[in-house]
Amino acid sequence: MIATCRQMQECEEAAFARGVTAFTLMEEAGIGIAAVVRQFAPRPGSLVLFLGKGNNAGDALVAARKLAEDGWKLFARLSCSPEAMKELPQRHFKELGSEVRVIEDAVAFDFPAGPIVSLDGLLGIGATGTMKPELQALAREMNKLRAQKHALTIAMDIPSGLDGDHGDACVDTVEADVTAVVAHMKAGLLEDGADHYTGRLALVPLRELSACEGDAEVQPLTPQTLRTWLPRRAHDMHKGEAGRVGILAGSRGYLGAAELCCRGALRAGAGLVTLFVPEDVYSLMAARMPAEVMVKPIDDYRDILEMRFDALAVGPGLGFEHEKEIVEVLKQSKTPTIVDADALTMMAQNPQVLDKTGSLPRLMTPHPGELDRLLRNFPGWHGMSRRQVVERLTDNAPKRTLLLKGARTVIATNGQPTLFNTTGHPGMASGGMGDVLTGVCAAFAGQSIPLHHAAGLAAWVCGRAAERAVLTMGMAQESLCAGDVADHVGGALQDLKLSAF
Repeated sequence: MIATCRQMQECEEAAFARGVTAFTLMEEAGIGIAAVVRQFAPRPGSLVLFLGKGNNAGDALVAARKLAEDGWKLFARLSCSPEAMKELPQRHFKELGSEVRVIEDAVAFDFPAGPIVSLDGLLGIGATGTMKPELQALAREMNKLRAQKHALTIAMDIPSGLDGDHGDACVDTVEADVTAVVAHMKAGLLEDGADHYTGRLALVPLRELSACEGDAEVQPLTPQTLRTWLPRRAHDMHKGEAGRVGILAGSRGYLGAAELCCRGALRAGAGLVTLFVPEDVYSLMAARMPAEVMVKPIDDYRDILEMRFDALAVGPGLGFEHEKEIVEVLKQSKTPTIVDADALTMMAQNPQVLDKTGSLPRLMTPHPGELDRLLRNFPGWHGMSRRQVVERLTDNAPKRTLLLKGARTVIATNGQPTLFNTTGHPGMASGGMGDVLTGVCAAFAGQSIPLHHAAGLAAWVCGRAAERAVLTMGMAQESLCAGDVADHVGGALQDLKLSAF
């Protein structure tokens, strides 16, 4: 569910009417925000509080108090004197006392060695229109600190300067790496273009604000929701019950795509993974595959139609030499099938296949370029948002699911809430990520998880695996490779079961 700013304000007013205090809500929000900081910046360093005078600043100060207990050094950039703050943030600021050092310019300041985290406490969801000059100056300074000193910027509830309902950005809107969203996801955070400012979304639930009016047709992906979609395995389960996954991928020059797809399927729990390749690349492919993957040469891909699988993955690095055979597989197979890469292009070139898949279980996973080719068969899409496009492509197609990749992956299936992924980071902007995703999708589908849920699980898990790879391997985002994501799928699955964010 997503909520408008007004709906959230009404939810708060109802809580106050029940006797809940602003102090209680601020304390719970601040503790949750501190937990978000710990997840994405596990090593204590310098915490720079950018504070307005409203209750958003109070949330930041509560979080700072909790993080100081972990060894974080506190610094503050103020938009007004402490005496000009509202009652609660003023109280929390005074309680910190000498623990927080007020500085004049965070960009010029010489911080101690170690990580720097900026906490955006300038504005909350009640702010509208352009920022006041003193707040705009601090937002601009926060962005400079991120750009020049690689500070990790964490916004609270919404990046200052971003419209909470429509996602419109003011000049100098805060560019956050993570947005710790309080209570419920705000509608504007999921609008096209908002991801440039929001970064990763982490939902901080508040017990007293759990009941809120909102749009139930949209569902942000969170561990609380996703873990209910992941089946718990019985003690006597065997490999045949964990899913037989068939993969049609790889050709000369594109062997790596097939390998990444297979590794994704293995790490996401597929019981049996079989890769089918033409005879001319069999020896090359068999030599590089993980030992757990069965590699089988095939004379005609249409032979797949006579075999039993719980899920198919078709497309990564496939090439077009056998297009006629692949098109027949896509037209006829009744097995849940993940369609990616070259197979998507084949669909675009053979629109009768796309029409047919409305009644067959298909999960299509295009990136924007592949989607553009598909849309040539769907006139009237110009000017639509990403959400509108995926919903249009799945409308009246009961078994078609569409996962549109991007910084904010969106997933649609007719009759189901549209899903928005929350995980990942810019390090995923490199080749092979989609190949891993396809394998992970196939593994989940092979475990009898509906394609809509399989797509949501896979998107979240791959994004979280990318986060884990950077945090656990101690490397920069720029160094991330698709193979690293495959290697950390297992840890991401564990996070899914245990994590709050």
